Amino acid sequence: MKALIAALALLATPATAQEVVECDWRATAAALAEPWEDNSATFANGAVRIALLDTIDPAAGALHLLVLSPPFNELGDRQCRVVSHGQGVGFAGLYFSELEAGYDPAKGLTFSVPVQIYLPEESFSNGGQLHIALNQSTGAIAVDLELGNE
Repeated sequence: MKALIAALALLATPATAQEVVECDWRATAAALAEPWEDNSATFANGAVRIALLDTIDPAAGALHLLVLSPPFNELGDRQCRVVSHGQGVGFAGLYFSELEAGYDPAKGLTFSVPVQIYLPEESFSNGGQLHIALNQSTGAIAVDLELGNE
């Protein structure tokens, strides 16, 4: 119960910045949202995989994105990153079926997906668009959240 209260306290903080971190407990196989074939997609001839993660708790911030991408390490593994709303807390809603991908020569692979975040001072239903830019050469991942107050 204390963990839930602590997580909700984090959610109550004003608009936290999105975060991209090395894979941790959120990126376990048990957190891959099912059905897998509907919540995972590959790009760049299979070199990049994006998948929806559902950690279940906290309920208002349980959804994250998994990003497996180049560059490859000396063993041939891709880098593994988790994209979250901030401070280890995910999104209240993440609509993977609406994920859009593109390519911008200045940014690299780009992704856009509708999300919902929990901001208690505004309301539960704060919608927005999460934008991700992935540079496969360097491994840099930039994220930006555009709120739309849906």
